[in-house]
Amino acid sequence: MDPGDFESLLTPAGQRLLAAAVVGYDEPETDALALSTRLRRLADDVPARQRAGLVAAALTQAALRRRGVAKFGPLAARLYFTSSGLEQATHPVVAAHRAARLGAVHSGAVLDLGCGIGSDLLSYAAAGFEPTGVERDPLTARVAGANLAACELAGQVRVGRAEDAELGAGRAVFVDPGRRTGDGRVFDPRAYSPPWDFVVELLTTVGNSASPRVAVAKLAPGLDHALIPATVEAEWVSLDGELKEVALWAPRPDAAVTRRATVLAAGRPAQMLTAGPADEESPPVADVGGVLYEPGPAVIRAHLVAQVVTAVDGWLLDPNIAYVSSDRAVVTPFARAFRVVERLPYREKALRAALRERHIGSLTIKKRGVAVTPEELRRRLALKGTESATLLLTRTPGSAVALLVEPIY
Repeated sequence: MDPGDFESLLTPAGQRLLAAAVVGYDEPETDALALSTRLRRLADDVPARQRAGLVAAALTQAALRRRGVAKFGPLAARLYFTSSGLEQATHPVVAAHRAARLGAVHSGAVLDLGCGIGSDLLSYAAAGFEPTGVERDPLTARVAGANLAACELAGQVRVGRAEDAELGAGRAVFVDPGRRTGDGRVFDPRAYSPPWDFVVELLTTVGNSASPRVAVAKLAPGLDHALIPATVEAEWVSLDGELKEVALWAPRPDAAVTRRATVLAAGRPAQMLTAGPADEESPPVADVGGVLYEPGPAVIRAHLVAQVVTAVDGWLLDPNIAYVSSDRAVVTPFARAFRVVERLPYREKALRAALRERHIGSLTIKKRGVAVTPEELRRRLALKGTESATLLLTRTPGSAVALLVEPIY
């Protein structure tokens, strides 16, 4: 999208076209060509040289708003997006959680480096901070500013590189490095924008006389633990069971916490599991009990499965697999619980016979630590019964096992 076309979209004529494009996209069996023709006719008061670009911008925004509903809900109807900006934008529930945590240790100015389309800026502003965004792409920066205005929130956005920004003492600095290029997603932190070295320096110099008072970095949740500076807190965050990010906090909000798993769900308080440098116990390992627990993704990435073992008075089935067993059913937000119904043969032919004998036709297959592709196994089993079941495949101290389980919660 051309920056000039986006500016035209913010004019009264552009807003009329955008509203019409949104309505058109919501009509059943919308024909893109017919909608484009209709918008051109509505734009007859726009100079001919600007009309095609403005119509294209309106159609693009209407399509992105529709996609944005999955992440932003009803708020998407007020926001502006770029395709890559929408993909990397923080979910508003996660952004609000981070703003609330930051509010416990800081007040005043927040500098958002690599602010993208402004999803975190909106949460910082709504939480009462004084946010300033820095974004290297001029169009994306303008989109972020338009989003602040659309939500009637205070804040400003500047065009520039994060590496060149004046950080300033006493501020909080948030950095969300770009992890996408024209070729797709970037997995090597050294190729982030700004690069990993810049992020590490920011996190490890916090509190110096000319440095920010607080620094937070949002990164991909698969970040190698070995890269994380020893002085920070690493917080892995999941939302509705999906792992979203790892946030590195400097200085640690709680000096005793080095790792944190945060479980979020819309409309519910955040649930957190933590560990410090000394919390490196090796849980006991034993065979399957009456209940099996599947820790959530934030717990697993934060290496906090041992804390779940303790919470449910349980043990691991294998020292290298994140399944926890117990003889007690304990409600915990950090794992799903299953009642172990029956131990079935692990060999495929005998397993097929056992499942058919139980008239099972619809089978959910969960597995960890075994070389099985659930889709392929389900096809080979060729079940045709009327019952539904969940099959869990994993390893125990003695052998691989197939467990018929049913969810407790």
